[in-house]
Amino acid sequence: MQIVETSNEGLKRAYALTIAANDIAALVEGEVKKITPQVRMPGFRPGKVPANLVRKMHGPALHQQALETSIREAMDKLVAEKGLRPATQPDVSLAEGYEEGKDAELTVALEVLPEITAPAIDGIKLERLIVEVSDAEVDEAVGRIAQGQKRYNDAPEGTVAADGDQLIIDFAGSVDGVAFDGGTATDQPLELGSGRFIPGFEEQLVGVKAGDERTITVTFPADYPAENLAGKDAQFACTVKAVKQAAEFTADDDFAKSLGLESIEQLRGLIKGQIEQENGGLTRTAMKRSLLDQLAAGHDFAVPPSMVEAEFAQIWQQLTSEAAKEEDPAAALAEIEGEKDDYRKIAERRVRLGLLLSEIGQANGVQVNANEMEMLIRQAAQQYREQDRQRFIEYIRSDALAAAQLRAPLYEDKVVDFLFDKAEVTERSVTREELQAVIEADETGKPAEAAPAKAAPKKAAKKAKEEAPAEEAAPAEAEAKPAKKAPAKKKAAEEAPAAEAAPAEDAPAPKKKAAPKKKAADA
Repeated sequence: MQIVETSNEGLKRAYALTIAANDIAALVEGEVKKITPQVRMPGFRPGKVPANLVRKMHGPALHQQALETSIREAMDKLVAEKGLRPATQPDVSLAEGYEEGKDAELTVALEVLPEITAPAIDGIKLERLIVEVSDAEVDEAVGRIAQGQKRYNDAPEGTVAADGDQLIIDFAGSVDGVAFDGGTATDQPLELGSGRFIPGFEEQLVGVKAGDERTITVTFPADYPAENLAGKDAQFACTVKAVKQAAEFTADDDFAKSLGLESIEQLRGLIKGQIEQENGGLTRTAMKRSLLDQLAAGHDFAVPPSMVEAEFAQIWQQLTSEAAKEEDPAAALAEIEGEKDDYRKIAERRVRLGLLLSEIGQANGVQVNANEMEMLIRQAAQQYREQDRQRFIEYIRSDALAAAQLRAPLYEDKVVDFLFDKAEVTERSVTREELQAVIEADETGKPAEAAPAKAAPKKAAKKAKEEAPAEEAAPAEAEAKPAKKAPAKKKAAEEAPAAEAAPAEDAPAPKKKAAPKKKAADA
């Protein structure tokens, strides 16, 4: 095989490869000899079919197999002889006009990983921000769970309904005197002040008593999902069948038992453990960001453009998806468009950090072992239909690039943990709000305004019952609108290095881009 380098610019390489026709023909002959004893043909005893007939029957398929094998071996030889570390899948093309009996001429274009010297890991200083869980925080979380488990008792006769009370109503809706599909319900529970129904519906029922009948008029929102109702006035004839008041909540053993637990102390312990776990995740995020900032500040080397583009595409897809959910999608998209160059720089930073962590890991013997990899594959397979899981597993095991991409996030975490162990770490107690402010600090390093502490998980434990199901949505119910979110902060996008930046030693043998499509027939 002949190898001629045609381009060498930065991290980009291009080559012209020539595979001799004789080498391809030799592979074909070898396959003919291999399969001849297995071929069955009328008029011949098993294993006695002449080689020329076998070649005539299966020649095109065997040649295709030989060509593919030759290209694969040629690429392996190119990578080995030139000491290449492909950054992404090489672009391999077979020259037009190729046919059996001719030399196979290939053009290969690829990007290589930069040469990186593993940095010294001495002198890294990190601060671990610790958030203690207070009893008041646990009490608040217990209260939120109780809110989800709210129960109602019949109110005394003659009680006037107020916000927070629950009504049991029948209603029949109409537009211009004509009933519409789904506008009728019987024994519908409705908590006043919950905002579950379209604007104006619940407000007009404040002050009713059991047995009252009231016709209310509301206007469907202009963006209501049912186009035949959007923006129209509707009348609902309502009959109040019962007024109920929320039962008094007591955080005691009986409440815990209603969730499937043994005691209120067990519930409190589970909640505290979950909050501690959440806080620990935030602490790790802050430490990791500080570590990555220190690494990024000390290293500035060229990175493969294709890897940057792939990372940027992933960031941009996430940003545009979030922008589409905003109250004003066009304005949100315009905002991130104005920062597009900044996000591209973030993509470059993430790729550089990924490569740097990979180099540190290799230099210090950090590995993802076979058992960990098998667990990753099995977990990833769960996202597919049962009948497709085995195919996914086989694909990952046979494709080095796919396996490297799946392994990369875990590998990165293990390198980060290794660096945590090597760093000089001090601890400082902070509030949850202070910790979140550190994490949300913008790219200038100025802390963001302290955000309120997040709610505890909705479920206290596996044994605990799920929250009470939401009331069945009546047609008049308002479409739940998400709270307005700010576009993703650039600093948050920098949080993790690119997962695609797998260890250089794991760079896969490239696949050919263009070659005859005909597959080998069964022998």
